[in-house]
Amino acid sequence: MSATGGTTRSRRVLMEGSHAIAEAAIQSGCRFYAGYPITPSTEILEYMSFRQPQVGGVCVNAESEIEAINMVWGAAGCGVRAMIASTGQGISLMQESLAELSNAEIPCVVVNMMRGQSDYYQATRGGGHGDYRHLVLAPHTVQEAVDLIALAFQLGDQWRTPVDVLGDFVLGHTSEAVEFPVLRESDLPPKPWAATGARGRRAHNVTPLGSPEKLHLEHGAHFNAMSEKCARMSTEKRCETGLLDDAEVAVVAFGSPARFVKYAIRQCRTRGLKVGWIRPITLWPFPDEVVAAAASRVRAIAVFEQNAGQMIDDVRLAVLGRAPVPAIGGISHDHSGFGVGPLLEPATIIRRITDVYEGKAAA
Repeated sequence: MSATGGTTRSRRVLMEGSHAIAEAAIQSGCRFYAGYPITPSTEILEYMSFRQPQVGGVCVNAESEIEAINMVWGAAGCGVRAMIASTGQGISLMQESLAELSNAEIPCVVVNMMRGQSDYYQATRGGGHGDYRHLVLAPHTVQEAVDLIALAFQLGDQWRTPVDVLGDFVLGHTSEAVEFPVLRESDLPPKPWAATGARGRRAHNVTPLGSPEKLHLEHGAHFNAMSEKCARMSTEKRCETGLLDDAEVAVVAFGSPARFVKYAIRQCRTRGLKVGWIRPITLWPFPDEVVAAAASRVRAIAVFEQNAGQMIDDVRLAVLGRAPVPAIGGISHDHSGFGVGPLLEPATIIRRITDVYEGKAAA
């Protein structure tokens, strides 16, 4: 074992992104996984199907996404670290249970291997009922996906909430050398709130209608407490920035496409264009202060995302008119429909950034 940054880590191994995400969950203490095959998340289910039994865990290939998320509901409600993975269409079917998990304060990890980046609204706004919000993490490399899976389980337990991790086809099918944080079983936090059946014949359960620690539920007080918790969770903002000190234009991008954007920006620098980047790691809470600070110094903040324009709303809310916010991304797919389209070609990204820099792009 080696220690990196104060954290004990395993030796480096070459793994495909989907397999690395699954192994990271195993190394983080995940002992229950349920899922339904759907591209590009199927490899996570396949890996879990043989890996979970090796560590004394359980993997269930459910008959539907609804069945799978409710199995996760049950396992996580009993205090087990649990995870599910799907893609946008499957996550859509889970929205009722995800809202109920949030209000019941049950932690779990939900991995969305997106087809492109069209699930930003789904993840950051949610499609369920009530005033809930999920923490949303967006890795851009396989190693970061490994680290953020570990962080997702940690934050889920800390805040007692589901945590979303947004991947995509490119991340899931890219192989990189990775190392895993090593977790000791003793590091897992106690869960006195978990359902354990009858304790001395006194019922102890979890419910989305009120605190499980109380016998008499007060729904209004409970939902107010959930709202207050969301306000506290908004402190969990994370982002990466680069080359902003003298930048005249900043580009905001997240997930796998951000790797292409960062390369394009470095190429722009070799051509004398003063461009920097902001990469949100948490999509909710969104790192608005960093974006606002950049907006006060640059001529424009461009947004690159593989959809019709979703994250750009959060960027505009952060900028509040301080600078133009042109969109330089868009919907881009190959024949498979999984988001690996021509828009990711570096020459295209460089040209669009250059247009913003030269004032040719409309905000």
